[in-house]
Amino acid sequence: MAARSSRDTYSIDHFFSMPSARLDRWREVHAAARAWVNREAERRAVEVALDEVGIIEEYYAFPGSDLMAALRQRLQNGDASGFASLAQRISLAVITGNYKRDPSEWQMTNESLAEPVDLLPPTLGVGQQARPYFELLVVTPAPAARWPHIAAEFRRLRRPEDAFIYELVSVGSLEDAICAAVINPDVAAVAIYEGFSLESRHDAPILRSVLAAQKEALEKADQSDRALRLATGLKSIRPELDIYLLSDRRVEKLAGDPRAAMIRRVMYQVEEPLELHLSVLEGIAERYETPFFDNLKHYAQRPVSTFHALPIARGKSVFKSPWIRDMGQFYGINLFLAESSATTGGLDSLLEPTGNIKRAQDMAARAFGADHVFFVTNGTSTSNKMVLQALVAPGDIVILDRNCHKSHHYGLVLSGAQPLYVEAFPMPEFSMYGAVPLRTIKKALLDLKAEGKLDRVRMLDLTNCTFDGHIYNTRRVMEECLAIKPDLIFLWDEAWFGFARWSPFFRPRTAMGAAANIEAWMRGPDALAQYERQHAELGERPSPDALLDTRLIPDPRAIRLRVYQTNSTHKSMSAIRQGSMVLVKDVDFHTVEAQFHEAVFTHASTSPNQQLIASLDVARRQMELEGYGLVMNAIEIALDIRSAVNSHPLISKYFHIVGADGMVPKEYRSSGFVDFLAPSTRWSDQLRSMREDEFCLDPTRMTLVCGTAGFDGTTFKGVLASEYNIQVNKTSRNSVLLQSNINNTRSDVAHLIGVLLKISSGIETRLEQSGEGERKVFEARVRSLMKDVPDLPNFSRFHEAFRHNAGKSTSEGDIRSAFFAAYAAEDCEFVQLNSPECDRRLREGPEMVSANFVIPYPPGFPIMVPGQVITQETITFMRKLDVKEIHGYEKAKGLKLLRPDAIMGRRAATKTAGNKPRAA
Repeated sequence: MAARSSRDTYSIDHFFSMPSARLDRWREVHAAARAWVNREAERRAVEVALDEVGIIEEYYAFPGSDLMAALRQRLQNGDASGFASLAQRISLAVITGNYKRDPSEWQMTNESLAEPVDLLPPTLGVGQQARPYFELLVVTPAPAARWPHIAAEFRRLRRPEDAFIYELVSVGSLEDAICAAVINPDVAAVAIYEGFSLESRHDAPILRSVLAAQKEALEKADQSDRALRLATGLKSIRPELDIYLLSDRRVEKLAGDPRAAMIRRVMYQVEEPLELHLSVLEGIAERYETPFFDNLKHYAQRPVSTFHALPIARGKSVFKSPWIRDMGQFYGINLFLAESSATTGGLDSLLEPTGNIKRAQDMAARAFGADHVFFVTNGTSTSNKMVLQALVAPGDIVILDRNCHKSHHYGLVLSGAQPLYVEAFPMPEFSMYGAVPLRTIKKALLDLKAEGKLDRVRMLDLTNCTFDGHIYNTRRVMEECLAIKPDLIFLWDEAWFGFARWSPFFRPRTAMGAAANIEAWMRGPDALAQYERQHAELGERPSPDALLDTRLIPDPRAIRLRVYQTNSTHKSMSAIRQGSMVLVKDVDFHTVEAQFHEAVFTHASTSPNQQLIASLDVARRQMELEGYGLVMNAIEIALDIRSAVNSHPLISKYFHIVGADGMVPKEYRSSGFVDFLAPSTRWSDQLRSMREDEFCLDPTRMTLVCGTAGFDGTTFKGVLASEYNIQVNKTSRNSVLLQSNINNTRSDVAHLIGVLLKISSGIETRLEQSGEGERKVFEARVRSLMKDVPDLPNFSRFHEAFRHNAGKSTSEGDIRSAFFAAYAAEDCEFVQLNSPECDRRLREGPEMVSANFVIPYPPGFPIMVPGQVITQETITFMRKLDVKEIHGYEKAKGLKLLRPDAIMGRRAATKTAGNKPRAA
């Protein structure tokens, strides 16, 4: 994962750099060939470059054995110009992906580059639309000399009516199969023939260290068992893959093995090549299908007369107008043909789907590893409020990260549940918070248990990953909490983390991935023994300190696994803005399904956008078929940016991207992991960190410190957008957040680095040419942004007026009553932030109680909530803020406060009046 020079010792399992390494090494081959032609280099340099790229190409179908043999033949014959010509053609085909669309790229003919090469994406060019291309990984005991013949046999099975086209990648060992599945994102299906070997003939030291624990079992396993173990391993890496197992023995017995459940089909290998071909195409077709989008395209082609309340449908009011026709020309006719407010005639209702929307949601559930999925067209803010309304009721307690998105706070206002806020670890140097330590969460649960209120605790609500990239150890959090309260519900807001399903590194830390692993552990033979052993060690009445200090194991017999995940599909996948999903894995969902649908009716629009629903359907299709490669590229883009910024001699003088060691305190990194770019860091180190550490950092979320260049985050964000056409994510006092995603390319990286270099050069020139005074002003500005930062305020407490059923040692409060109390003007007052009255109230009282949410941007979390007692800490932070945007605060009026004495007095009077006997 650390940057590699092109001459590093090469191993086939350097997974993180593989996609760009392949392209870079083909460029190196072409460059070496040109130098050979120009007599600037010896043939030996070309041989070395070709040998290195040749190892990689064994795991890809193109250029294949024929073209690689032709290259080596020209090299052996000393044909420098012929070699350079063919190398250039292959290199260009690999970089552009043109071999997936143009059959001539696979042939020895037509290698002249006299004709211009079409570099446009296929959908932007002309001519017949190309069939989608994928690669079938074949794990076979056949000798390598036979692999080209096997590939040729499968090509002969192709038919013009096939919807897709594929090529074979053949390997002969378990290690090679794993490497091919990991490094080749075009692999979409796997055919495993029994009898393959274990070890690759290439060097794979890191992979072997990971597989070491299973080596003895693999060596002792018979052919069928070894094949099933490989299938299980491949599914754990890429669960979207269709796997086919071919045996020449008792296939009916093999198909009945419970471990074969993840295999799409078991076949008798001697007689079924055509059936395998057809099965592979059918499997891809099932993932390719988009029920709602397919039907919407069909609907748009029908001659429909509309007599409903949507004039824009069919586009007549637009295209016939001389005044707004330009909107139609801009968006195109299909947008309007596909608009309708009808839910009949082949369409479906998002509120109560029974047709193609229901099928699309079921397919999304399969893709994301959930039991149920619900599409949401109002963003994840609405998804969160739906889940909260459906699952919690007035008086329930929800343990909640105080720094989570405002939709969670408002969801509790609407539901009437009481938040018990837990604090994330602070990062005052960047004016941001991290994530909530597990010890803090466990202490909250144990305190509630001591107060006799554990039965009121309904839910734990956390953000994963956080805005700034902190990833929880979701499995550990859920297991330890379930050890204290076995029926606790978990809501994981994964608005920024939806893409993580398609990374084998991130998936175990998603809500659905962790829930699946807990389910598997519960069904395993050792779960109960592990629990009973720990129970005996702790004793019948362990102390709270013992429970806090122990990695708790839940009782698998008592667990009710209830996990909900919300993701902003539009934030990390190819969905239109506000496209969101609710993912459900809840064994008791049948008991809340009716109220969940009521929550959908409450919050979902009765006029959802058809295009938005279609984009959710299409986003699922894309991620199931190419999400693995897209996420791999996003990670690699992020690592490239991190390396380019932090290693550049001038840019790093004024800017730097904070590493994992700067974002996650050492006490939460028990694995010893330091950073992605640390010397000698390997993917196995990151894998260990993901398994063991309490918090990890999502490398695609990059905190770029700009305070050292004299910019606050808000100003720098504006400069990048207005002057350089670069858009970034959130800001803090002295940083901006960069996010790589499936849309980014290496050209984007080059543009960003070029801009940062230009800005750095400008600062350098200005400081060199200015006098001492200018330099002191700059230094003072940097010191103000980087050193003179305000301490972050923690949540104080709810006022007693809003804690009428709370305990002594716990901090939950009735946020709903406080929120609606502010609707009565006579129960509110205003105090100026910088006034003597504010200082007097802090010293002498009465306590100031916030009437609403106060959320400064940045940092973007509520520093006050309704009913919260305002402390000196919070006032000091507000006074030091130099941001322009503070939601819930009007400078002209001051702080809006509640008058709790008046509220409590009215409440008492109402109670007294209600207790008076009625007149006769």
